[in-house]
Amino acid sequence: MKITVLGNAQTNVSFAIITFEEMALSSDLASKIVSENLTITGLAGRYGVALFDLAKEAKNLKKIAQDMVDLAQMLATSPDLKAVTLNPVISAGDKGRAMGAIAKAADFDPLVANFIGVVAANGRLDHLENIISEFGRILAHHNGEVSASVTTARKLTKAQLDALKTKLKSMVGSKVTVDTDVDEKLLGGMVVKIGSRMIDSSLATKLANLEESMKEVG
Repeated sequence: MKITVLGNAQTNVSFAIITFEEMALSSDLASKIVSENLTITGLAGRYGVALFDLAKEAKNLKKIAQDMVDLAQMLATSPDLKAVTLNPVISAGDKGRAMGAIAKAADFDPLVANFIGVVAANGRLDHLENIISEFGRILAHHNGEVSASVTTARKLTKAQLDALKTKLKSMVGSKVTVDTDVDEKLLGGMVVKIGSRMIDSSLATKLANLEESMKEVG
C-alpha cells in the first residue's frame, strides 16, 4: 500500500511516495508502544484527569466524551467563542455566564457544564483547548487506543488518512487516533510519532542523511 504526497504545488513536482512498509515495527516495539504508561503533566493534564475521574464516577463517560468533542469543534470553528476564552479583558464571571449559556444551548451534560464553569471561575479558560486535548488523550489510553502524530508535506486526503490509520492499527495491534499537521519543509514523505517513538521517512531527512553521507565519503 502506498500514499503519494505532493510537494509544493507551485513546482508541480510529485516529491515522494511513502510506502507503509518503511514504517514497519517489530512486535516487541509495538507491544511497548501499546503498554506505555500515560504521563500527565501541567495544568491542562491535571484538569483533564479531574474531568475523566468525575465522568467515570458518574458512569457517563461516553456522553461526556462526546460533549468534549463537540466543544472542541465549537472552539475550532467559532473565532468569537475562542476569543471569549482567550480575552483577558473579559471577567471570569462574564466568561462563566457566556460558557454556561453555550453549554445549555448545546445540551451538554450537567457535569460538563459545571466543569466548564469551574475552569472559568479559576481563570483558566485560556487553557480549555489543551484541557480537552488532554482529556481525549486520557480517554484514548483508557480505551486501549494509541495516539499518533503525523506530519506531512501536504494535507492528507480522507482516503490517505483512512489508509494510514488502518496500517498503523495493524502495526500496533490496537486502534490508533491520529492527529495530523502539515509542514511544507518536509518536501515529501511523513514523520510519524507513536507514543514516544518517532518514524521519520520525510524526504527532507533522507536528503539531509544523504548529504551527510556524501560529506563522509568526501
